[in-house]
Amino acid sequence: MPDTLPPRSPRQHVDLGLDYAGFARPVATDPFPHIVIPNFVPPAQLEAVLQSLPGIPGGGSYPPSALRLRGAAADLVHELEGPALRDAIATRFGLDLEGSLTMLTMRGRTREKDGQIHTDSTAKLVTVLLYLNKASAEWTRQEGCLRLLRGPDDLEDFAVEVPPVDGTLLVFPNGPTTYHGHRTFVGRRYAIQLNYMASSAKARTELRRHKLSALVKRFTPG
Repeated sequence: MPDTLPPRSPRQHVDLGLDYAGFARPVATDPFPHIVIPNFVPPAQLEAVLQSLPGIPGGGSYPPSALRLRGAAADLVHELEGPALRDAIATRFGLDLEGSLTMLTMRGRTREKDGQIHTDSTAKLVTVLLYLNKASAEWTRQEGCLRLLRGPDDLEDFAVEVPPVDGTLLVFPNGPTTYHGHRTFVGRRYAIQLNYMASSAKARTELRRHKLSALVKRFTPG
C-alpha cells in the first residue's frame, strides 16, 4: 500500500449548453442597438448555477477574485470570459474585439440608490448583463427590471424592459446615448456584468481600480 494518496484530479469543466444560437436573432435598434436572449443559460442548467452562486452580503459589484466561486457558477464565469461569447458578440455587432481585455463583476443585491439613469463608462466598448434570478412577483411589478431608455431624463420613456430573470442575457455596444436604469428595488438581484474594454489610458485606469477593489473586498469582512 502506498504511503501517500495520489493527487486529486482537478474538477472537470461542465458544459452549460449556453444558447449561442440565440445570437442569430436580429439586433434590435430601438432605442439603441442591443440584443436580448431569454434563457441564455438553459433551464436544465440554471438551477445548478443558482444553487452554486456565492453569498454576496452587501450591495455593489464584486469581481470573481473577491468571491469563492464553485461548481456551475465557476464554470459559468469561466465560459463568459472565454472566446465563444466574445466571437458571437463581435460577429453579431460587427465589432473588432480581438485583444480587448475583459472586466467581469457580480452583484447579489441592489440598494435604494441603485438603478439611476446612466450610460456606462466610455472605457467599456460593450456591456453584457446576465440575470440569474427566478421569476417572482417583484419582477412582474416592474421593480428592478432594466429599462433601455430614449433619453437621460425620464425612466418611464423606455423602449425595452428586461426582467432580470431566468438566465436572460442582454448585450449592447456602449455609446453616448445608451441610457439605461431601473425602478427602485431593494433586495436580492443577482447579475453578472461583463465588459470588453477599450485600449486606452482610461480603460487601463479602470482595470487597475477594478483589481484594487478586488483586493479590498477580499480582505474586508462581511
